[in-house]
Amino acid sequence: MTRHHYVESGLDNVYIEGIAVERDANGEEMVTIPAVNQLHRIISVAIISHPKGISGPELRFLRSEMGLTQAELAAIVHRDKQSIGRWERNEIEIDPTAETLIRRMAIEKLKLPVDVGIELLAQRSVPTAEAQPITIRAADGGTAGYSLAA
Repeated sequence: MTRHHYVESGLDNVYIEGIAVERDANGEEMVTIPAVNQLHRIISVAIISHPKGISGPELRFLRSEMGLTQAELAAIVHRDKQSIGRWERNEIEIDPTAETLIRRMAIEKLKLPVDVGIELLAQRSVPTAEAQPITIRAADGGTAGYSLAA
């Protein structure tokens, strides 16, 4: 069991501890990620629970998990789809009011076990320049589920 940098999620800041890493016939590392949907749910909880603003790639991750296009999300937050694209590419900061709404919507649409009110979400929805690492523990190599590392 080892620590795997889970870039397959589209995020540069996600690490899974306790996942099995194997070698193929050529000696290349292979990682099998069981229960990907559950893993993505835990990643969503981590993003929503960040004490600081979410990054563009994290916004893209949440939007994709909610099954929304840029245009659909834009209509919900009263922006144009170009703004959503710019936010996702980190070209401009995510509007804090829109971020608060997106966090709340993700909790509801994804049925996440996050019990925070709108006031706390608004306090967390401030632009930040620092990456916030997400570390997840895989129980029994991921076959017994995932949890956020403390």
